[in-house]
Amino acid sequence: MAETAKLVFDGKEYEFPVITGTENEKAIDIEKLRALTGLITLDSGYKNTGACKSAITFLDGEKGILRYRGYNIEELAEKADFLEVAYLLIFGDLPTKAEYEKFITTIHKYTMIHEEMKGILDGFPKTAHPMGVLSSVISALVAFNPKAVDVSCEKDVYEAVCKVMAKIPVLASWVYRKREGLPLNYYNNDMEYIDNILNMMFAIPTNKYKVNPRVASALNKLLILHGDHEQNCSTSTVRLVGSSHAGLFATISSGVSALWGPLHGGANQAVVEMLEDIKADGGDVEKYIRKAKDKDDPFRLMGFGHRVYKNFDPRAKIIKAAADDVLNSLGIDDPIFDIAKHLEKVALEDEYFKSRNLYPNVDFYSGIIYRALGMHVEMFTVLFAIGRLPGWIAQWKEMRQGGEPIGRPRQVYVGSTERSFVEISKR
Repeated sequence: MAETAKLVFDGKEYEFPVITGTENEKAIDIEKLRALTGLITLDSGYKNTGACKSAITFLDGEKGILRYRGYNIEELAEKADFLEVAYLLIFGDLPTKAEYEKFITTIHKYTMIHEEMKGILDGFPKTAHPMGVLSSVISALVAFNPKAVDVSCEKDVYEAVCKVMAKIPVLASWVYRKREGLPLNYYNNDMEYIDNILNMMFAIPTNKYKVNPRVASALNKLLILHGDHEQNCSTSTVRLVGSSHAGLFATISSGVSALWGPLHGGANQAVVEMLEDIKADGGDVEKYIRKAKDKDDPFRLMGFGHRVYKNFDPRAKIIKAAADDVLNSLGIDDPIFDIAKHLEKVALEDEYFKSRNLYPNVDFYSGIIYRALGMHVEMFTVLFAIGRLPGWIAQWKEMRQGGEPIGRPRQVYVGSTERSFVEISKR
């Protein structure tokens, strides 16, 4: 017998079906709630509201589990490359050799950027935040790709997916290069995807650039770890904007804007800014540990704990090893990293932090890696956006091909009741 949930309101009893997911998650289906009762639910921030059914990512915050299409994140980060994981997220299965080669070949078809995009990029001042610029130039791609994606045509969708995967890393590198006053680089179809990202970011005409394999490995892992994370703020934004049948580039642009916020993708930037503040104040880590423990002090440690993961962030364990490898490989002597290691040690050993599950999360380590690569803090979230790209595409594709209706949340109005207009001379 199917499970139901009962609601008693105003002397009447109503039954609503209970939906069970493949991992035994349960949800009350309230689609007909308003029609039957005249009521809506109020759930600020949608913390208890499932807006969709999705087959892409499974997350169990209590047990520290993250899976893409059934594959544990630990195994994917260890064994797969980023494009394999992108294909998995977007199309549902890991690619065969033939599918993988076709995916790469089709991406290569679209790695050139229209030259007029440079004029749009030049319109931004050098001081503009890279995420704002990236969101804008992605949106501008609509002008060069005006034809809407026919979601009922698999070929059309496939070409659109490859076009997005090809062009956005190039634009991200251009945003970085403009900020640094460097000439713009292009994608090299003879290089691997991750190597291309590093080459486009860091190669300069006066020196031959050689990709450090440890750095490439760390970036590959980091982008995989950022690939998707269920219905977070930017992903929900992508699904909501996409539900209006906005174009794919415009939809992805909305995700970039949502990711920009310091409470979302900007958290890794906040980590390094915190470390720099501690350094500027003399580097007394213990002082800031005491401040973090003082409930009357507004200071908070950035990059520790997680809203969803209650015991540990499974991504952090993976990227910690990669961060250590990058720092050792590059041989960087930076007091910021010493402060970070001190904070990490305290958080993992001090009972105050352990009892509150204030462990270092993925943002803590990703910020350290990006700094080690020589990235300015404002570019950190741009790299995050490249990693999240396949997840956004996958969520958009699932939503559009699943025929989901346009998103339209309700509200509980708490403003003034009806008032009569008063002429300005009498107010």
